[in-house]
Amino acid sequence: MFTSLAVIGSFLKIPSSIGSVAFDSFPALVAASILSPVWGMGTAAFGHIMSAALDGFPLGPLHVIIAVQMMLIVGFYGWLYRRSWRIPAVVSFVIGNGVLAPICFWPILGRAMAVSLIPSLTAAATLNSVVALLVAPRLSKALSARAKKGFDV
Repeated sequence: MFTSLAVIGSFLKIPSSIGSVAFDSFPALVAASILSPVWGMGTAAFGHIMSAALDGFPLGPLHVIIAVQMMLIVGFYGWLYRRSWRIPAVVSFVIGNGVLAPICFWPILGRAMAVSLIPSLTAAATLNSVVALLVAPRLSKALSARAKKGFDV
């Protein structure tokens, strides 16, 4: 379900210098929050690859490295969130995805390209994490209520 939502989110683009910035992260953040960081990591990697594929892989094979970055950042978010450190989880996701991830590509893409990605990636990370913060607790309650009533989750 979360992977499907990540694919749908990858169609909702956020304006940037490259086209693969989208709402593909929030399902991964929700999965990391209520299922486990590992499920969130898988959803994050697949969601990013789908978002990049819809734009024709503008950074070529670098998208594999970005998918790994997303896995690690979402995994850390899930680890923090599940310890009830929700604000540090959001801050770490926004800084990791919005600032640190593009800076890693400074030597490959150059300073101008890396710096030009920071505003759009920071905005996307903030929007994705806010949506995840709103959805995760409600979805968790809904799933718990269904489980208590004896329905399959």
